[in-house]
Amino acid sequence: MKHRIVVLGAGYAGAFAAGNLARRLSPADVEITVVNAVPDFVERMRLHQLASGQDLAFRKLADVFAGTGVRLRLGRVTGVDPEHRTVAVTGTDGTDAELPYDTLLYALGSSVAHQGVPGVAEYAFDVTGLSSALRLRERLAGLGRGGTVLVVGEGLTGIETATEFAESRPDLSVALAACGEPGAWLSPKARRHLRRAFDRLGVTVHEYTAVEAVEPARAITADGRSLPADVTVWSAGFAVHPLAGAGGLEVTGTGRIVVDRTMRSVSHPDVYAVGDCAHAIGDNGRPLPMSCASAGYTTMQATAAVIARLTGGTVPTTALAYHGNHISLGRRDAIFQAVDAHARSTSWYLGGRPAAWFKAGILTGSGWSIAHPTFGLPKRERRLTTAPDRDGVKAAA
Repeated sequence: MKHRIVVLGAGYAGAFAAGNLARRLSPADVEITVVNAVPDFVERMRLHQLASGQDLAFRKLADVFAGTGVRLRLGRVTGVDPEHRTVAVTGTDGTDAELPYDTLLYALGSSVAHQGVPGVAEYAFDVTGLSSALRLRERLAGLGRGGTVLVVGEGLTGIETATEFAESRPDLSVALAACGEPGAWLSPKARRHLRRAFDRLGVTVHEYTAVEAVEPARAITADGRSLPADVTVWSAGFAVHPLAGAGGLEVTGTGRIVVDRTMRSVSHPDVYAVGDCAHAIGDNGRPLPMSCASAGYTTMQATAAVIARLTGGTVPTTALAYHGNHISLGRRDAIFQAVDAHARSTSWYLGGRPAAWFKAGILTGSGWSIAHPTFGLPKRERRLTTAPDRDGVKAAA
């Protein structure tokens, strides 16, 4: 019987993990299945560009995994049972099935957090998924000159979305509602750069403005003001799906899976979690933030641990670092803010076109590495030193 590895989610973390595991482990010993809701590899970091009206081409996962031996199963994960080591999946045709596993890699990421604000679920848009970004794209395309767009949230996604929309659609009136000061965590010079970008692009910033309700054509603030919004884009935080906690995995109060230094669930050693859904402690002793960079580091650690444990090797310790914040300000401007070991902004930052080129290079490189999962990795397939069965893993003769 082959060791069954099931990967939930094929975003940056899941797709990279599946490709690397397929390359490093012998297909004679291992069967790898990826479950994903859509047939495309969706570059989440580019969804605000897609929503703004830019034409982006996403790779088909079938093409990404061609020749790797990875099995792609399209469907929505509806349940996880770590006690019986099964995953419930509803396929694209509506049929339900149970998928057994010996090792589970949980990489379902995150989605928008409504924060319990009235009207967000009914009237607001977001850019956290392909379907939601396409829905927003269609709505923005229908807005004529002078239409109003309000982006709620002063984090990285909110800033990138507001500036992207303002640059791509100068005919619209774009505003950003922030509970505090946008970019407050940046160094003084980087904050001034951000302010200049808002002014250059014509983004109206409402600082210290908490939105308490969203309506079809406006948002209501905590102090009773009404902000006009033909379109409200909600980017005030992210949330993970409650599937992990509901299935019995140990999770934090926000639903993220608690893992050890190797990204292994502290409650169920057959489960690994990576990316936004993992509560991982970085090398600085702090929880890693939800970010593409964190997804990369946790995925490298998890795949290295899985390979080592299945092949009898020593589990290596890979870096779990956070080097800085990278914020796109449209296509021709950006900020890279370096941080210290305690995740505090340093005085150094890179801005303007060089920072934009830098980020574009990172995104291009990330997409390319996903699309070429076998490039640059050791060609030797590693054989398992254990023979799995349904009752656990027992030593091979």
